[in-house]
Amino acid sequence: MNDDVIPGVSTAWLISNLWSVLVAVLVLAAGWFIARIVSRYATVLLSRSVQQDQTIVPIVGQSIHYAIMAVTIIVVLGQFGVQTASILAVLGAAGLAVALALQGTLSNIAAGIMLVFLRPFNTGDFIDADGIVGTVVEVGLFSAQLRTRDGVYIFVPNSKLSNARILNYTREPSRMVEITFNVPRSADLGVVRSKVSPALETEFSPPGTRPEILVETLGDTSISMTARVPVRSSDWWQARSVLQEKLKTSLDAMSG
Repeated sequence: MNDDVIPGVSTAWLISNLWSVLVAVLVLAAGWFIARIVSRYATVLLSRSVQQDQTIVPIVGQSIHYAIMAVTIIVVLGQFGVQTASILAVLGAAGLAVALALQGTLSNIAAGIMLVFLRPFNTGDFIDADGIVGTVVEVGLFSAQLRTRDGVYIFVPNSKLSNARILNYTREPSRMVEITFNVPRSADLGVVRSKVSPALETEFSPPGTRPEILVETLGDTSISMTARVPVRSSDWWQARSVLQEKLKTSLDAMSG
């Protein structure tokens, strides 16, 4: 007569291991609950803190969930006498093999996570990363997308960006436009400033700011001067073009 309560599992075994079975069920339930709560909390927290790219948020949440469940299963197996050290050794060897095979990919993933958390730039920023120049369109798990001023897309591995010296031209709300020009050595600098200053007034400047005109160098026949005009970072290119044109018109009027 077959007295198995569960097919393949004898009643005697269940009775002798009842405590271990109960503990295993409780550990599995607790592990699943903790994994669910922690992964959800991490996902919500990450989605609030990461303003740059939401692609990595569900991946991090799932990774946390599976990691907790893996630890839970190892603990459960230990309740039935399974050597967890052997399991960990096998998992470690498998993980090492995968890591070696996907070394470049994993470095890009790690770099992407670092870029998301450190945020040296955000989507929409105009950057120069060791000669890679463009507006950040998206930062994904493996690579970032940049768009140049003439509309060319650049796909850059995250590891290359994380190791680069990054110049962020639009992180600050305002930025200086600097234009150098020359006037005769005999020119009255007060008159030059009074004539040039109106040309430096622009709608691109933030409220409460004003341009300045500085003397750079004194030559034998000319004086080199620099006009510095604060403008909104997002309008820098257009403001620079407009200011150069207005300044040229003003200088032409002075020389005429």
